Amino acid sequence: MTVLAACRYRDGKRTRDIALDDDVPDQMDRSEFAWIDLHDPTAAELAVLQDRYDLPPLMVRAALVADQPPKLDVYGHQLLVIARSARIEDDRILYGALAVFVSHHHIIIVHRGAASHGADLRDQLETAPRLLAQGVDYVLHAVLNTVVDEYLPIFEMVEDDVLQMEHRSLDSFIGREGVVRIFHLRCELTRFQRTLGPMGEVIRKLVRGHYPCISAVARPYFDDVMDHVTRVQTMVDGLLLVLVSVFELSSLLEQQRTGAITRQLAAWAAILAVPTAVAGIYGMNFRYMPELELRYGYFGVMGIMAILCGLLWFRFRRAKWL
Repeated sequence: MTVLAACRYRDGKRTRDIALDDDVPDQMDRSEFAWIDLHDPTAAELAVLQDRYDLPPLMVRAALVADQPPKLDVYGHQLLVIARSARIEDDRILYGALAVFVSHHHIIIVHRGAASHGADLRDQLETAPRLLAQGVDYVLHAVLNTVVDEYLPIFEMVEDDVLQMEHRSLDSFIGREGVVRIFHLRCELTRFQRTLGPMGEVIRKLVRGHYPCISAVARPYFDDVMDHVTRVQTMVDGLLLVLVSVFELSSLLEQQRTGAITRQLAAWAAILAVPTAVAGIYGMNFRYMPELELRYGYFGVMGIMAILCGLLWFRFRRAKWL
């Protein structure tokens, strides 16, 4: 386990660092709370926090599961919020999980996998003690807002790749590598879409519902996070449509190119059929053939073949087959 930070705050200011097994004061007002960030704790280590902060066993058990969809659960006077963080690496979207335990006097965040930048967020909030003094619900909003804000760079990187692919599809046929790339991006975006849906539902509940630890003053902050999630969802839906359009456009253009080549081959076959037929007739070993005794018969036959081929070429050229 890595303890990213463990501090106690009062009136929006850090008062002291704390240990995980420190005793919790019995009397605290709303502006005083503990904020603990952990990365990949074990069950035994979470049991220490469970004992000190009276965490429900079901909440602790859920925090040990790394791969689960976002959700919001209520256990008495406490909340458990499961969120999914994400980052892009080598054209793959890597996911992490955040289990956030929220009570009136503590917020405990368990990071697994691709964790969010908790240290940067903590430093940022500590520069605004007036907002941090609002309590744990404002910290929860800031954590979810940071997670959602990290979705946008993922979309922008994938969008650049898709738009480049769209421009290339207008100039040349998308080969096997391009098709594999399209399906890879489609799979990544579809999986990303499956994460955005539950995340939006969690934040929608925080906006519209009445939950312990979430004050009416804090709900408008979650509404802003909901707008960000909706925006990313809309953009991902649009990008999936662009991917389908790129594939369909490439297929249509290739069909047109194939049709043009087929027409050209048919035109040349028709042109070459004339001299082939004439030459085939005169190549037969019959004694009595027309014009065999003419002095310029050979040149006449060659001229007729050339004229017929020219007429056919001109006709196909006007029809834009050649």
